[in-house]
Amino acid sequence: MKKQIRLNGFTLNSVAPHSPGLWRHPKDQGHRHGDLDYWTDLAKLLEKGKFDAMFLADVMGIYDVFGDSSDAAIKNAVQVPLHNPLLPISAMAAVTKHIGFAATYSATYTEPYKLARNFSTLDHLTKGRVAWNIVTSYLNSEAVNLGMEGQIKHDTRYDRADEYMDVVYKLWEHSWEEDAVVADKETGVYTNPEKVHPINHKGEFFNVPGEHLVEPSAQRTPVLFQAGASSKGKEFAAKHAEALFTTLASDLDELKAFTSEMRERAVENGRNADDIKIFPGIVPIVGRTEEEAQEKYEELLKYVSYEGTAAMLSGHTGVDFSKYDPNEYVEDVTTEASHGFLKKYSASTTRKWTVREAILHHGLGIGATKVIGTPEQVADELEAMANEGDADGFNIIQASSPSTFEDFIELVIPVLQERGSYRTEYEASTLRENLFGKGKVRIPESHHARNVKLTNEVHI
Repeated sequence: MKKQIRLNGFTLNSVAPHSPGLWRHPKDQGHRHGDLDYWTDLAKLLEKGKFDAMFLADVMGIYDVFGDSSDAAIKNAVQVPLHNPLLPISAMAAVTKHIGFAATYSATYTEPYKLARNFSTLDHLTKGRVAWNIVTSYLNSEAVNLGMEGQIKHDTRYDRADEYMDVVYKLWEHSWEEDAVVADKETGVYTNPEKVHPINHKGEFFNVPGEHLVEPSAQRTPVLFQAGASSKGKEFAAKHAEALFTTLASDLDELKAFTSEMRERAVENGRNADDIKIFPGIVPIVGRTEEEAQEKYEELLKYVSYEGTAAMLSGHTGVDFSKYDPNEYVEDVTTEASHGFLKKYSASTTRKWTVREAILHHGLGIGATKVIGTPEQVADELEAMANEGDADGFNIIQASSPSTFEDFIELVIPVLQERGSYRTEYEASTLRENLFGKGKVRIPESHHARNVKLTNEVHI
């Protein structure tokens, strides 16, 4: 059997999620992001394409690094207005049966007890179709607007997040025993209190004494996504992530190096090499002919906002690109923002990027690989990335919403299905099963989550 490609639809609850200026494209419907019908329609579209999940990115701040002002971000709708990614999920789940929902939530700015409750609730409501994209957050505006004086240092954010994960694992995996709920109408006992345990967590960053508020859901722990690209981020992903999103690889050699490194790191953490599914981000631009595909690409580029992208890239990297000559080369400096985005343009092994080139490239799908061509050519490239580059699947990043998804589903999916590289039906009903195989509903025994101990040594 050929290697099966997995797919997520990558978006964000905003006007032009990852391509500043594309809200002006005639086919773009991003202005409808506040309309619940927009989200239920999108979920049904992705399920029609047999996607594994809708991946909902998010930040909780505004891009105000460029020119030391938020004006460029606000004017160009650079992820603002920005709505909560969790709230549409229940409605989307109600109109679908199989597709999962991977919501981004910050381990820096959300209390672990609250987050565990939110995701357990959603896992119940979706019957086991929820994932959490773990982020530590890169915008200083997030920190100050949430009551802090400034960002926590980059590496400290990851150290703190590592303990955060221990807290939520204790709540999800170990607080409630599987048969705690008895619902005995004769005795009047709904839950056996002897089988619900306080986690008694006392650590460097968190003190969480009590029991989880939610009984075990289908998956207990949601599927865990992560996108760290720094050394600390990779270390964190190798220990915790079940699915890893990346936009860093620019060719097959870089992709193979990245996948090989991450699988080796997983094994070093006592896991199996294939316990992490790796999803490079791509922007597919598909035409029935090569000429049509190229025309679509050139048309999309016309709508990209240079100023808006400069504001977004400045926020991503923590570097104010308004202070740079556009013809200067991007330099690697240390910031407290995302290390991966800056290294992509400053430390590439394949080319040097000027500021102008980096901004223009970043403007269509946050710098992800553009795959342009006929359905067969796009399918060829995805199969090469999967089979030679060892990717497990792809995060399909929209240029125009939802036409990027519509074109891909109409034109590319049938080709992959005919070649035996992509499912024709879902394997199961929970997200973890669709990603890892029928029957694999719970996080595996080899994962750190299963081996965290409660302070009172109760282990389930």
